[in-house]
Amino acid sequence: MYLHESAGNQVAESIIQGFRTRKRAALARAVTLVENGSIHAQDILEETFKHRGRSRVLGITGSPGVGKSTLVDSLITAIREHGNSVGVIAVDPSSPFTGGAILGDRVRVRSRTTDDQVFFRSLASRGHLGGVSRHTGDIITLFDAFGFDYVLVETVGTGQSEVDIMRYAHSVLVVMAPGLGDDIQAIKAGILEIGDVFCVNKADHPDADRAVSVLEAMLELNRDWKWRPPVIKTVASQGKGVVELFGKINMHLEFLEQNNLLEERVSRSHIASLEENIKRETVDRIFARSHSDGTLDRALKQLSEGKTHPAALARQLIQLYLCSEK
Repeated sequence: MYLHESAGNQVAESIIQGFRTRKRAALARAVTLVENGSIHAQDILEETFKHRGRSRVLGITGSPGVGKSTLVDSLITAIREHGNSVGVIAVDPSSPFTGGAILGDRVRVRSRTTDDQVFFRSLASRGHLGGVSRHTGDIITLFDAFGFDYVLVETVGTGQSEVDIMRYAHSVLVVMAPGLGDDIQAIKAGILEIGDVFCVNKADHPDADRAVSVLEAMLELNRDWKWRPPVIKTVASQGKGVVELFGKINMHLEFLEQNNLLEERVSRSHIASLEENIKRETVDRIFARSHSDGTLDRALKQLSEGKTHPAALARQLIQLYLCSEK
């Protein structure tokens, strides 16, 4: 019942067959092909996209050092104890020189490493801003089509550029910790606007109650909430408060469903994925072609000599490489 049409090539068809029988190796290979921009990726995505729509997608964001990865580990346990399957996408920052990443979240996420209902995948951001990878939307689609009940997406954690996760997730968990900075940090970068549930982790810290009070007071400034984000204290390293936190996350997801708001979140994720694909199909093509035929080098020389400016040059390249194809 899963996939009916041929993907058009043996590699894609083999992976799609693996999805039918829920082979983890097929999912792992599909993610790799999509992340690397393989020629087989489009066929795989076209087929799997038809079968997404089951997963609840939770975005987890926050500054470095707040304990996101440890919290993810505890959330995995809570999800499995409820009998649900979970796929985790952890985005790590990339080297600006090699494009590689340490992918250190694997070190901290230790629970249920042999559980076949848990799948963990690290992605390199590869310079993409906003705390996520440029292929995040597509890879969420793969996880969803594979049949996970929950998909957790942990952002890079750069602290000030995490808002893109709200474009992909149904529910956004913002993780904070006491003692890591001044109180005003909580309202930077629209952090209050993107959170559906707030978690003050490391709540065994002496300043934890104060951090909760400050956050509650800031949230109270907005009296137009359709959903008033709860603030939950946790000590993720000990599993304390995580069950309550998971309950609040589910309450928010149920709120979206009951108030016909979930479809808005889904549509928002589709728009985000569409934008990323349009950028790849236009920007990447322009740079690849202009580099191969020498136009880019000549353009950069003109910029260096002050004979043109970036906006005018951008219009010229669009006209040359996109409009000329019509």
